Amino acid sequence: MELGLTFDKLLLIGLVAVIIIGPERLPKAAETFAKFVRRAGEYLRETKSKMRDELGPEIDEVDWRKLDPRQYDPRRIIRDALFEEPEFDAHPAPAATAVATDPVAPVRPRMTRVHFSRQTPPPFDVEAT
Repeated sequence: MELGLTFDKLLLIGLVAVIIIGPERLPKAAETFAKFVRRAGEYLRETKSKMRDELGPEIDEVDWRKLDPRQYDPRRIIRDALFEEPEFDAHPAPAATAVATDPVAPVRPRMTRVHFSRQTPPPFDVEAT
């Protein structure tokens, strides 16, 4: 993970810290920051070792860059899908022989109406509203 910190930015942060914190409190603040960085490093190393223990040795074989969500650009995915070559079966289905018949409209299922008597109210789901 890259934070984009350059030497110039670090120097600017240090200068602002000296101005804001002041020279007399700066050593204590630097010590506190160093402890924080050490604890964060220990936490990361500890987390890595726990993951390695729980997931086993195959965790080293995982390509973590493939799982980075930043690589999933919808425009790129659609472009790749549109321009990729279609896959054809190795054994194409045999061509059906044409038989001259009258054209038949596709059969649609019949829609049935549900009739309720006037004495029974229509179904009502209390949880749906």
